[in-house]
Amino acid sequence: MFDGRLVAALVSGFAAGAASAQAPAKAPQQVVKPPVAQAWIDVATYTGIGMPGMGIGAGGNPMGMLGGGQGGGRNAFGNTQVGPAGRWLDVTLYTSRNASLQEATQAVPPGTQLAPPLKLVAPKEQKTPPPPPGDETVHTPEYERPRGKLYVYWGCGETVRPGQPRVLDMATAAPADFQQFFTGRRATQRGAHSAVGRPQWPNPDDARLVPDGSSLVGEHAFTGQGVPEGFRFGLPAAQDLMPAIELAQRSADGATQLEWQALPTARAYFIAAMGARGDNEMVFWTSSEVPETGMGLVDYQTNAAVDRWLKEKVLLEPGTTRCAVPKGALGEGAMLRMIAYGSELNVVHPPRPADARTPWEPQWAAKVRVKSVTSALLGMDMAGTSRGSSRPAPGDTAPRTAAPEPKRPSEPVNPVDVLRGIMKF
Repeated sequence: MFDGRLVAALVSGFAAGAASAQAPAKAPQQVVKPPVAQAWIDVATYTGIGMPGMGIGAGGNPMGMLGGGQGGGRNAFGNTQVGPAGRWLDVTLYTSRNASLQEATQAVPPGTQLAPPLKLVAPKEQKTPPPPPGDETVHTPEYERPRGKLYVYWGCGETVRPGQPRVLDMATAAPADFQQFFTGRRATQRGAHSAVGRPQWPNPDDARLVPDGSSLVGEHAFTGQGVPEGFRFGLPAAQDLMPAIELAQRSADGATQLEWQALPTARAYFIAAMGARGDNEMVFWTSSEVPETGMGLVDYQTNAAVDRWLKEKVLLEPGTTRCAVPKGALGEGAMLRMIAYGSELNVVHPPRPADARTPWEPQWAAKVRVKSVTSALLGMDMAGTSRGSSRPAPGDTAPRTAAPEPKRPSEPVNPVDVLRGIMKF
């Protein structure tokens, strides 16, 4: 007599063995260690107007799409982020073999016109003053519900598309409404940054400006105490300083036609604008074909993200040379920002071993990010002439008749002040 339990156990064991034999063996997990040394190089070209007096530079910019600037004719670390007009280069170096590294050097190619090598200097630690002894006061911030409305339009075209705009009434919106309205795309990773023990350029010891006609193409090399030997790599033309965006504007039956020359190393473009409408009302418009506020897009983005958003029609193709802001979406004086994304370069030495059983222990790595950004007031071209100017758009040879200068209020409404009123910041 057969024992049913024995038969079941045999069948189960056979089935498990067969499944195990058919299942592919798991690939070994490769051991990957962080690089001993890392360099971050941010490259930026800025043109157009700044926004002085708004008090929202890089760190305090709530929109991620507004400009500031240090300017003043001297270089300062962080100009690749705050956006004064010019060509900027920020560099940060780190090595795990010397966490308190104070100085280093970066050899640069002759075309930079910055030889001898750049001197990188780490910032000194700054401690905030302690609170007064015995001060245990609990500070409760005052809260007032935001008021006003936000509008968002999207897409290039002469007229506003059906179904637009999206509207958020701050007085009645639920938390989920806020989250949905402000959800946007962003893939900005860490680039050049200021930190103790991480030498940077420019700095107070070496605050030279990037010369006109400078090129970064060629070999770059880093040296310093604790920096691995042989930290050198070539920078190709794709990561050179990008040309300026030459943005022209003209009237198009109430819409505003934006036109520019395509940049040879641009991977994609994106345009975002912000303006005020009435009391405590803000209006956003972006060049995206799908709803997108653009709050995080006028900045460096990864190559993979740019390629993905091109497919999603969030960004404009690199060959694009024009885009119309629809009639009625924004009034003259709205603040406009346009970015041309360059291609990010990531170099690691030694390269990753093909055999997953071999640990990957990089000695050094470098990340290079590139962008070109311009800013303008809607209805005003880069030369400061009005919308409808006789200045021809790029590639346009047709004669034009100058339009009369539009009347402007002596003190135009500042959209950021309206935003402060809405958001209470």
